[in-house]
Amino acid sequence: MASFKSNEVSIAKSNEFIYNFLSDFRNFEKLMPEQVTNWTSDGEKCSFTIQNMATLGMKYKSKSPFQLIDIESEGNSPFPFNLQCNIHESGENSCRVMLQFNAELSPMMMMMASRPLGNFVNILAEKLKEVSEAA
Repeated sequence: MASFKSNEVSIAKSNEFIYNFLSDFRNFEKLMPEQVTNWTSDGEKCSFTIQNMATLGMKYKSKSPFQLIDIESEGNSPFPFNLQCNIHESGENSCRVMLQFNAELSPMMMMMASRPLGNFVNILAEKLKEVSEAA
């Protein structure tokens, strides 16, 4: 299984705020890079296309309040994957977040998708910081 970790970002918001934000897929659209198109979501599921790559679907697998959100592939995703959102309190109104994308990729898919997936999780983490601190 291939694993892609974002850089850990420090966010000037509580872990509760970040957890609640990430617990609704409708908020994820604000985090997506410009290469993402065809976004659809409700509170519990979403799907989108990463330009020149694939259409991915996601749903919540499990949640540990204010600490961890585990998301898994859904629907016609071309490979099984999960996205873990790790949230660590670092002060009364601040936290650290690290995202980890794990995917079962064939060797050919690994060659094509490694860089885009690595960039994808870092963009999500940076956008989470930007959008959350502006709220």
